[in-house]
Amino acid sequence: MSIKAPVCGWDQAVVRCGRCGAEHTATTEADYLKVVGAHGDAHAVWDRLNPIERSGFISILRIILAAPDLAAELLALADRQPAGGEGR
Repeated sequence: MSIKAPVCGWDQAVVRCGRCGAEHTATTEADYLKVVGAHGDAHAVWDRLNPIERSGFISILRIILAAPDLAAELLALADRQPAGGEGR
């Protein structure tokens, strides 16, 4: 008689941040690593900003993330500008 052992692994993982309480669910190991890395990076950036910078930064992100075409055009515009210059 042959008994097959169950496949080891996981089907999802819930990531909970001890600092802010955010929760994310990952369904693959690659997604898990991506979520953990991105959230940690977000905390690192947030920690470097003062309250005024945070407010301005978040305001800009809300505008840009709501309009992907705008984000693409801003990046293209930045790439066409002279180094360190205020080109028009």
